[in-house]
Amino acid sequence: MTHQVHAFEPPERFVAGTVGPPGERTFFLQARGGGRLVSVALEKVQVSLLAEKLEELLAEAQRRFGVQLPEAPAVAGDNDPLDTPVDEEFRVGTLGLAFDVDSATVVIEAIATGETEVEVALGEADDDEDEDPDEPDDDLDRLRVRLTPEATRAFIERARRVVNAGRPPCPLCGQPLDPAGHLCPRHNGYHR
Repeated sequence: MTHQVHAFEPPERFVAGTVGPPGERTFFLQARGGGRLVSVALEKVQVSLLAEKLEELLAEAQRRFGVQLPEAPAVAGDNDPLDTPVDEEFRVGTLGLAFDVDSATVVIEAIATGETEVEVALGEADDDEDEDPDEPDDDLDRLRVRLTPEATRAFIERARRVVNAGRPPCPLCGQPLDPAGHLCPRHNGYHR
C-alpha cells in the first residue's frame, strides 16, 4: 500500500482552523506552500494538546539548547479563515513533535489513523508476528511541517484562539452550552 508524505519545510502558512458552526465544528491543520494546499482533520482536544505540547517543547529547547525564543505576539496574528477548498486528505490519529537542534526548528508530524492502530490499541495484535510495533506507521499518510520558533509561537497563539472560540461553558457544570441550552447535571437534568 502506498502512502504519501506531505512535507512543508518550511510552509508559507501553517494554521489550525475550523469549518462549521460552534458545536458542529470540524478542526483542521492546514499547510500551504509551493503551490500545494494540504488540510488534515483532527479532534479539538488534539489541537489543544498540540498547542500545549509545542509550548513545552519550546521551553525545553530554550532550557537545554539555549534557543532564543520570541515573546508571545502582542497583537493577534493570522486570523484569516482556512484557505479554500478545504479538502480533507486524512484524519489525524497520531501527532509527533521534535526539535531539530542543527536548524533550530520545530518538526510537527501528523500521521493518519489506520486499521493497524485500532488493532494494536484493542490488543488484537498477533504476538507471533516479527513486526516492529512502530512499523505500521510507515504505511500511513502523514503531514510533516518544519517551523521556526517564531512561526511555532504564532501557531500556538492561533490554535488557542480557535479552540477557545467555541461554545461558552455552562457556569455551573462547565459543559458547552448549545444555543438552545443543555441538560445541566447540576440542575438535576432540568434544561438550562
